[in-house]
Amino acid sequence: MTTFFSLKICTPPIFDKIISEKEYAQACAILNISLCLLARFENVNQETTSSRRHLLASFGGLLAFNGGFAPLAAWAEDEQQDESLVGAIKSLFDPNEKTKSGKVLPKAYLNSAREVVKTLRESLKEDPNDMAKFRRVADAAKEAIREYLANWRGQQSVMNEESYVVIEKAIRALASFYSKAGPSAPLPEQVKSEIISNLDTADKYL
Repeated sequence: MTTFFSLKICTPPIFDKIISEKEYAQACAILNISLCLLARFENVNQETTSSRRHLLASFGGLLAFNGGFAPLAAWAEDEQQDESLVGAIKSLFDPNEKTKSGKVLPKAYLNSAREVVKTLRESLKEDPNDMAKFRRVADAAKEAIREYLANWRGQQSVMNEESYVVIEKAIRALASFYSKAGPSAPLPEQVKSEIISNLDTADKYL
């Protein structure tokens, strides 16, 4: 009841943009009539609970029919859109980000680590017989690994994270094989499976 009376005293600023003064006056008139009916009804009938529900339901129907709830719905929708926009802006400038596992880590680290996982996995699954495509994905993986190591290797803020540990294992396994077998040697399935398993584990924590 208190909320409805406040509408009679002062028009919320948002109403000025949505309905005319005439429409607002009509809504207030309907409101006043409904309140009078409610007061008279309570004096005549003692079973106020069920009767009040019925009357308020009728009043709600009148307001809805005359567009009384439309401004409120539009106002709520605008509020939700504003909150979503503010949240998006905050997320854009926030240096941290929540991972799939619920941890909050530097956004730059997560982007770099995800790029390593993505490109290295693609290079391992690519057909080496298609030399042009294989070289393209392999070069992308090498660049992602180079940037990752240059920016995050040994960093105290992430070096104890599960994703960091398994990515380092994957990179070491790859480097160890090629240092022994040579840069052009085909990667054995066992080594490839081990690296992919570490990348899949890292992905769960990113």
